[in-house]
Amino acid sequence: ERIARGVMGPLKNKFKRHFEELSLGNGKEKEAEDPEDEIPDEIRVAEESESESEAEGDATSSEDESVLSFEDVGDGESSQEDTETSEDEEEVEENVNEEREAGPSVPTVDEYEDDTSDEEDIRNTVGNIPMHWYDEYKHIGYDWDAAKIGKAPKGDQLDDFLKRMEDPDFWKTVKDPQTGQNVILSDEDIELIKKIAQQRIPDGKFEEFAPWVDWFTSEVEKMPIRNIPEHKRSFLPSRTEKKKISRYVHALKMGWMKTKEEREAAQEQRGPKFYMLWESDTTKENMRRIHDHVAAPKRPLPGHAESYNPPQEYLFDKKEMREWKRQEQEAHKRKLHFVPQKYRSLREVPAYERYVHERFLRCLDLYLCPRANRMKLTIEPEYLIPKLPSPRDLQPFPTHETLIYVGHSDIVRTMSIEPQGEYIVTGSDDTSIKIWEVCTARCIKTIQMKDIVRSVAWCPNGKLSLIAVASGQRLVLVNPETGDKLIVAKTDELLAEAPESDLLDPDRLKSAVQWMEPEGLEHKTGLRVIINHFKQIKQVTWHGRGDYLASVMPDGAHRSVIIHQLSKRRSQFPFSKSKGLVECVIFHPVKPLLFVATQKSIRLYDLVKQELMKKLMSNSNWISDIAIHPKGDNIIVSTYDKKILWFDLDLSTKPYQTMRLHKEAVRGVAFHRKYPLFASGSDDASVIVSHGMVYNDLLQNPLIVPLKKLETHEKVNDFGVFSVVWHPSQPWIFSTGGDKTIRLYT
Repeated sequence: ERIARGVMGPLKNKFKRHFEELSLGNGKEKEAEDPEDEIPDEIRVAEESESESEAEGDATSSEDESVLSFEDVGDGESSQEDTETSEDEEEVEENVNEEREAGPSVPTVDEYEDDTSDEEDIRNTVGNIPMHWYDEYKHIGYDWDAAKIGKAPKGDQLDDFLKRMEDPDFWKTVKDPQTGQNVILSDEDIELIKKIAQQRIPDGKFEEFAPWVDWFTSEVEKMPIRNIPEHKRSFLPSRTEKKKISRYVHALKMGWMKTKEEREAAQEQRGPKFYMLWESDTTKENMRRIHDHVAAPKRPLPGHAESYNPPQEYLFDKKEMREWKRQEQEAHKRKLHFVPQKYRSLREVPAYERYVHERFLRCLDLYLCPRANRMKLTIEPEYLIPKLPSPRDLQPFPTHETLIYVGHSDIVRTMSIEPQGEYIVTGSDDTSIKIWEVCTARCIKTIQMKDIVRSVAWCPNGKLSLIAVASGQRLVLVNPETGDKLIVAKTDELLAEAPESDLLDPDRLKSAVQWMEPEGLEHKTGLRVIINHFKQIKQVTWHGRGDYLASVMPDGAHRSVIIHQLSKRRSQFPFSKSKGLVECVIFHPVKPLLFVATQKSIRLYDLVKQELMKKLMSNSNWISDIAIHPKGDNIIVSTYDKKILWFDLDLSTKPYQTMRLHKEAVRGVAFHRKYPLFASGSDDASVIVSHGMVYNDLLQNPLIVPLKKLETHEKVNDFGVFSVVWHPSQPWIFSTGGDKTIRLYT
């Protein structure tokens, strides 16, 4: 009712002024229409409510009688009543204004009360940015109306102290980083912070100490609560889990599944991953129309021959000019497509006659010839060098000289060692053989021969004490009379009498080989059997069992190789035709095979089938020596052209590896029976020890590593080391040289 009364006064005055303006507008008199027709609906509602309130009110009330109405305005009452009415209107207007400022009396509903968006409460709209960006400005951001939010005044330490002493809410006041204002925390916020600090559940409605509900009592019941029979799967292991466990175990064995520690270590090793936002950062932008464009090749730059004043050697003489004209039909074979000419100055150079034609051909090439990018494989030289293990990891092997055996007066050409490794025998150009004790370097026995000793070989059978000596045209079997006396006596007993045989040797064999028994002084010195040959013997070698031995006569043509059987005292020619100049032969350690080395090749013969099995090509000019691995699948060959060849019989007929370790001719090679070692001796007076591991796996190639170069021999008349021999059980090596000495390296 008060609102209606307060609104009516200003509205009446407003409409009066409005009607007066209408009546006086533009200097024309207009009839004023009924003001009640112009009154809005709101005013009419207010008048009706006012009239109803007057009718219901008390008639005796003096205040209600003084209320101004539309009828009172038009009746022309006394001035006293008008004054009272105006005062009442002013009082009502003041009350209305106060109520407007205080807000509506009707309770309003907040439509954002249930809104859970966090952004509705943000007063600073700068976003989630570091607020220290505004340190240099007077404001700290912008509100929703884009107005600057000023910074709160900062106090000094004295102000902080006074607030701490006087303000009771100082301890729960925090600073809002978004607006810079101080915010006082409520009791709910403080309680929430306390619970979080104590690691308790922040929710205030959560009942932390709820009453315990004892679902199962401690009283023992007579009847079971649950009496369902157990299922079969409850006491049998699960097949599904068994399969899962099997898969996990297999994954662990194969290394597919890793533990948590292994995954964390791998993640730390990989480091963080970074990805490009745009593809153009790493890849070239292709052309819009032509993809993978290949640039045209540039024309070659002109050389000295195209100069107007070329050097004299670039000008054609008569012979070159005839050759150039002869190739007119085959112009692509010409080195130059023009004839070089010489001029005194650049001004005298005429126009090039073939310029337009060559440019036309160039355009045809660019237009018609397709272009392609060739993948060029670039291999660094380091990748071609095999990675070899360190020599320290391949010990033991001989590294230094230990003993020197001195006693011969001329070149020591050959040497052999006893199967037990206690004695060695050497042959020299001074026509003598000497037997040495290995550990003391003492010469035990010297046996004089009639000619130069070119080869000696100790019988590999440990039950016999026998040495084969090739001296001139004689092959002599010597009993050194060292070692066990029973073995020495047994050897003499076996060689005392020749076995009887009904077979008659052919005349061809009798003319080449004669078996003889020494007598007198020769027998006393230790000679037991003498086999005379028709040519000079270069090499003698034993079979692994010690019953057969072979002799080599390079000048014997198709009778260069003769095999002798000691038990029957018979000889035979294994070959009927000559395949070249034979240098040396060697028996296979396990199979009935014979390796025959000529000057440029090695032939492998089967002695049982009497046929050629394989021919190995050495790609060298002259073979000097050959040695076979104890397993029999690999051989090494030394040549006079400074090379050492390793052949893998199961791999190829060509060398598996060619080693150029020496500076001069290589005269001897040898394998160790027990250790993966081999050695070579050369005329450069050096012995090179190498590691040669042969694996049982046929798919794995042999490992060859040079280990040590031993240089203690002296060169005499361009001769260095003649032969090398390994100790049968120790990693020791013996070498003979042109300096008349034998040296032991350990």
